[in-house]
Amino acid sequence: MAFLLRVELPDVPGSLGALATALGTAGADIEAIEIIEHRADGKAVDDVLLELPPRVMPDALVTACHRLEGVRVQWVSRYNAGANLTMDLETVEAFTNDPARALDSLVDLVPATFRADWAISLRAEPDGDVALVRATDTAPQLEPECAEWLTITKATLLPPVPAWESTLLAGAPVRGRDMVVVLGRHGGPEVLGSELARLDHLAALAASVSASA
Repeated sequence: MAFLLRVELPDVPGSLGALATALGTAGADIEAIEIIEHRADGKAVDDVLLELPPRVMPDALVTACHRLEGVRVQWVSRYNAGANLTMDLETVEAFTNDPARALDSLVDLVPATFRADWAISLRAEPDGDVALVRATDTAPQLEPECAEWLTITKATLLPPVPAWESTLLAGAPVRGRDMVVVLGRHGGPEVLGSELARLDHLAALAASVSASA
């Protein structure tokens, strides 16, 4: 059973090795570790993708982490995508392999690249309406609040949509296209500043590659 663990730990040599050892001792089989953010306060934030045998509960991971000095679990949840992590460079490669579909590929790959549950892209219509351009399979239906997203000028956290309950939202403009791309995470983890910067960068690259098609 795959789980995704987001953990805060001291940004010093040996911390990551100690974390991996603690998780292994708890019964976890680590598939991948990605450094998400280096913070000014001397902490790092990492995502750990791991497999747990059926007999081990995820609470054991939290207990193992909290035994380490300065380590705090921010979030742990089932990870339905398994161990198939799509990283930024692979996403860019998809853009360049099929430039005409770069903006569609951006939406399709955002959930795996950012550990999100779904992604959509929206466009402003000449009559002022909002059009859904593309959506992944589990994306919800548009709500009136979505029109406000088209006014953003950089990647940013978006206010919650009441109808979508605990979904955390972030979006980035697709410059030159009157479009935005939005990702949703059910319940967490929070979208970090470094992730917003990556989303902004990928949206700009997709727009550039698409314009060259």
